[in-house]
Amino acid sequence: MNRYPVWKYVVILIAMVVAGLYALPNFFGESPAVQVSSIKTLVKVDASTLAQVEAALTSAAIEPDQVVLEGASIKIRLSTTDAQLKAKDAIQKALVPDPANPNFVVALNLVSRSPAWLTALHASPMYLGLDLRGGVHFMLQVDMQAALTKRAESLAGDVRTTLREKNIRHSGISREGQTIEVKFRDTATMAAAQAVFQDQFTDLQTVETADGTDFKLTASIKSDAARRIQDQALKQNITTLHNRINELGVAEPVIQQQGLDRIVVQLPGVQDTAKAKDILGRTATLEVRMVDESAEARAAEAGTGMVPLGSERYLERDGQPVIVKKQVILTGENLTDAQPGFDGQTQEPTVNLNLDAKGTRIFRDVTRENVGKRMAILLFEKGKGEVVTAPVIRDEIGGGRVQISGRMTTMEANDTSLLLRSGSLAAPMEIIEETTIGPSLGAENIAKGFNSVTWGFLAVAVFMCLYYMLFGVFSSVALAFNLLLLVAVLSMLQATLTLPGMAAMALVLGMAIDANVLINERIREELRGGASAQAAIHTGYERAWATIFDSNITTLIAGLALLAFGSGPVRGFAVVHCLGIMTSMFSGVFFSRGVVNFWYGRRNRLKTVSIGTIWRPDSGTAIKAK
Repeated sequence: MNRYPVWKYVVILIAMVVAGLYALPNFFGESPAVQVSSIKTLVKVDASTLAQVEAALTSAAIEPDQVVLEGASIKIRLSTTDAQLKAKDAIQKALVPDPANPNFVVALNLVSRSPAWLTALHASPMYLGLDLRGGVHFMLQVDMQAALTKRAESLAGDVRTTLREKNIRHSGISREGQTIEVKFRDTATMAAAQAVFQDQFTDLQTVETADGTDFKLTASIKSDAARRIQDQALKQNITTLHNRINELGVAEPVIQQQGLDRIVVQLPGVQDTAKAKDILGRTATLEVRMVDESAEARAAEAGTGMVPLGSERYLERDGQPVIVKKQVILTGENLTDAQPGFDGQTQEPTVNLNLDAKGTRIFRDVTRENVGKRMAILLFEKGKGEVVTAPVIRDEIGGGRVQISGRMTTMEANDTSLLLRSGSLAAPMEIIEETTIGPSLGAENIAKGFNSVTWGFLAVAVFMCLYYMLFGVFSSVALAFNLLLLVAVLSMLQATLTLPGMAAMALVLGMAIDANVLINERIREELRGGASAQAAIHTGYERAWATIFDSNITTLIAGLALLAFGSGPVRGFAVVHCLGIMTSMFSGVFFSRGVVNFWYGRRNRLKTVSIGTIWRPDSGTAIKAK
C-alpha cells in the first residue's frame, strides 16, 4: 500500500544528486578578476594575447592565481582587490597603448571559485542583484545630431527615387549636413518638385533660391519633426539595448532614459562585464551601397587618383580598398532577422539576412537595375566602416532573403549576426561613464537575508519536530530538500537573486511546510477515526493532495500576475516565488511520501506511527501515536 516502485526512488535520487551538484557552486564564493576581450571584429584574443598579458603581469610583479583563455576572452583570477586593480592597470598599458583607438576591453570582473569539475558540468552560481552584490553602471550619450544627419541622408535617397518616379528632371541632388539641395534648370520644374515635397515629404521645409543660371530648392528638417526624430532615436536605442542585453542573458537589467539624450544602463549581477561593455559600446549598423565602377574610382582604389565626388573609400577585411557611392540603398532598419550559417556550396561562414517588405522591394529593384555591377555591404562600428563583402550582382534578388559572406570566421559570423539581429541603433552612442558599483545595501544585507532564511528554516523545523515527532522530521527533511532544489533551479537558470528574492525564499519555506501540515493533520484525522496506521498514511496523502494542488495553483496564478505585470524588485520576488511553489509541490508531496514509504512502508504489521498527540474531541482524551 505504502511502497514506492523502484523508478520513483531513482527519480528522487537523481533529483537529489542534480540539486546538490548545481547548488554547490553557490558555496564557494567569488574571486576578484580581470577580463580581457576584443572590442573589434578583426582583433581576436588568442595565445599571443595571452602571452602579452602574462608578460605584463610578470613585469608588474603580480602573481595571479590563474590565467586562462576561455573562448574569446582571457580571465585573470587574483587573490585580493588591490592585486586586481594593479593587474588591470598593467594589462591596460600593455594592450591599449592608444586609448583613443582601443583594440581590447580590460574590465574588472568576479569569477567563481568553483572547482574545474563543477565548471565542466556547467554548474554555476546564481547571480546577485545590485542590492546584494552590485554590478556595472553605464551612462551612454546619444549623438542626436548624427540621428538627424542619418535621417537627412535617408530622405535624400527617398527624394531622388520619388523625383525619378514622377519624371521630374533635376540637375543634381546633394546633402550638406542636415539639409538637402536639389538643383533645377527652370522654375516650372522646381514648382512641380515643390508640390511633391509638400505632398510626400511633410517633415521637410523648403526654401527656393537662385544658383547662377540654375534654381535651387533647399530642404531642411522641420523643428517639430527634428524633436520627434530625436525622441524616436532615443526610444529605438533603448529598445536595441534591451534586445542586446537579452542576447547576453542578463536578468532584470535597468535601462532608463536620463534627460533628453542620455541612457542609464545597470546590469545587476552580471559576471561578464567585459562582454557587456563590448556589446553595448559597439554601434554596429548595416548599410548597402553600390560600388563606384567609374575609371576615377578604379584609379582611387589603385592609389593613383582622388576619390570621386559623391563616393567614399572603405577597406575590405583583407585590407583592399573599395570605392563606394555615398547614397545608401538599405540600412539595418530594414532587417527583420540575422542568423549565422554556412554557404551551401563553399561551406564558408555566412550571415543570412531577412528584409522587411520595404527592404525587399528596394533590394529587388536595385538588383534588377544593376545586374553585372558590384554591391557593397558595409558594417559600421563606432563610426568606422568596413566592407564585409562586395559581390557582383548576377541576377535579380527577390524574396527578402540575403546571404552575405566575406572570408569571415564562425565567431565573426556569430558576432555580426548578434549585433544586426539585436537591432540597428538610430544614432551612435558613446559610453561617457562606467562604474563598477558595490552592493547598495552592503554585505550586512546579504548576511541578514541569509540569516532570515536560515533562522526561518530552523524555527519551522524545530516546531515541526516537536509537534509532529518523526513525521515532523520527515517534513523538515522535505523542506531542506525543497530549499536545495530551489537554489539549484535558480542556479541552473542563472537567475539574479535580489533582496526581494531572498524575502520570497523565506516566504516559500512557510508555504512549503503548509503542504506537510495538511498531510500530517489528515493522517491524524484518519487515525482518530480508527483507521490502521498504513491506511491512515495512504489516505492522508491521497486526500490531502487535492487541497494542496488547489492552494498552490491559486498562489501560483497570483505569482504569475506579479511576474507578467511587475518590474524591478517585484519581478525578482515573483521569479523566486513561482519557482518555489513548483519545487515545494514536488518536495512536499512526492519526496516526503517517498521518505515516509521508505521508513514505514516495509512494515506489514504497523500498529502506531510517530506523529505526535492525537486528540479525540468527543471524549477529550489523547492518544500518543509513537
